[in-house]
Amino acid sequence: MPRKLQLSPSDARALVAYNRAVFDRFVRRVRRLPGKEATRRRGIGHESLFDTLVHILHVQEAWLGYIVPGRRQELLALIRNPSSRYPKTWRAFDAYAARVWEGVEATVRRITPRQLGAVVRAPWMPGTYTARDALLQTTMEEAHHLGEIIGALWQDDRASPNMTWIEVRRPARGRGR
Repeated sequence: MPRKLQLSPSDARALVAYNRAVFDRFVRRVRRLPGKEATRRRGIGHESLFDTLVHILHVQEAWLGYIVPGRRQELLALIRNPSSRYPKTWRAFDAYAARVWEGVEATVRRITPRQLGAVVRAPWMPGTYTARDALLQTTMEEAHHLGEIIGALWQDDRASPNMTWIEVRRPARGRGR
C-alpha cells in the first residue's frame, strides 16, 4: 500500500475551496450552453452534463456533509427518499448546490487533525477509511466526472473552463507577473 497523504485542516479547507471554485466554473459553462444541451443524454456516466454536475454534488454531500461529520443514519434516510436530491431545473439545482456546499464548508471549517484521521464508513463501500480519505475521494471523483464533461464539450467543439490548481487559486486581479 502506498504511503498515505497527509493533509492538515488548512490543506483540507484549501482543497474544498478549490473543488468548489472549479465546480462553479463548470456550472457556469454548462448553464450557458444553448437550448437543452445541458440535459441532453450523451452516454457519459450520468448521461447528461447537468446530471453529472448533480452527481458531483451527491458525492460531496454524502461524504463531507454526512459521513465525515458522523451523520450516517441521516444519510441512510436521505438515500431512502432520493427525490429531494435530484433537481431537474437550474433553480432547484442552485438551491441544492447551496445546501450541499454549506454543509461541506461547515464540515471542513471546524475539522481538526484528529478528525481527519478518524475512521469513517460509507454504506455502499466496503472497508474502513479515514475522513482524510473521504476528502481525497470527493476531490478525485469530482475531477473524474469533470473529465467526462470536458470530453463531452470537446465532442461538441466547445472549450471547458480552466481548472488548473494554480489558475483557479490565483487572485482575480494581477493574474500576470
